[in-house]
Amino acid sequence: MSVVDDDRIGTPASADDQYPPGKLRRTKPRLAWLGIGLALALGVIAVVRAGDRPSTLTPDQISSTISSEVDKGITAAQNVPPPGETAFRAIQPSMVYITAKRAGAATEGTTSGAGVVINASGQVLTARHVVDGADSIEVTFADGSQSSATIASQQASSDIAVLTPQQPPSVIVPAVMGGGVQIGDDVYATGHPFGLVDSLSGGVVSGLNRTVPISGGQTLNGLIQFDAAVNPGNSGGPLLNSAGQVVGIVTALANPAEQTFFVGIGFAIPIATAGGAAGAPQQ
Repeated sequence: MSVVDDDRIGTPASADDQYPPGKLRRTKPRLAWLGIGLALALGVIAVVRAGDRPSTLTPDQISSTISSEVDKGITAAQNVPPPGETAFRAIQPSMVYITAKRAGAATEGTTSGAGVVINASGQVLTARHVVDGADSIEVTFADGSQSSATIASQQASSDIAVLTPQQPPSVIVPAVMGGGVQIGDDVYATGHPFGLVDSLSGGVVSGLNRTVPISGGQTLNGLIQFDAAVNPGNSGGPLLNSAGQVVGIVTALANPAEQTFFVGIGFAIPIATAGGAAGAPQQ
């Protein structure tokens, strides 16, 4: 299997790119609220029966009480946002759009990728190949503000880099780092595929501790394999759990057909590795 780094293909950075602010299925919260409603209804009946002045509830009263509590549970469940929405809302203020220009490269050679704010100084964690060899780097924050940036630290073996913006945004919202993941966990990939800023795709963890070859004869180890769609422009973006915590940094996509777009398998560097790779906060 050959693997291609999604942004090494070269995503043109268009002058028309803007940075607007950003549902997936409802799952277990619905059942949880219904269970709570039923429990409350049974509790009301038990309290009435155990009171100092016992009274007998008619079947109609019991049915009405249960129906009322179940209705409340349904209403509460309907107001619970889908997990994907929760994840996106949590990460969106920390998202960064990155453009990198190489010396002597034409406009068409400018590449773009994603990153995420990781600390109160406004530093950005991304994939190293997004900015490797760049003559100039520009970052656009969630509030629309832009700044030039420099590479503060990097590690080729993990494909991780940390960028320092010359002018951080007025309001800095660092992302929350998550823990490890297991096969089958829901995950969400965020980034800017083909310049479509602040995009979200969802899937599950498909495998762990993967080793994949990348261009230049290098190999990346210990990767998270997932099936959320990623494309050129997703590299460097965060892989999230359902709470919107960063569990990985997107680095590559499988490319057995030598295509430059999503074919069903993506890879991310675990945040524990990414955090320690280039001086970022370690988990």
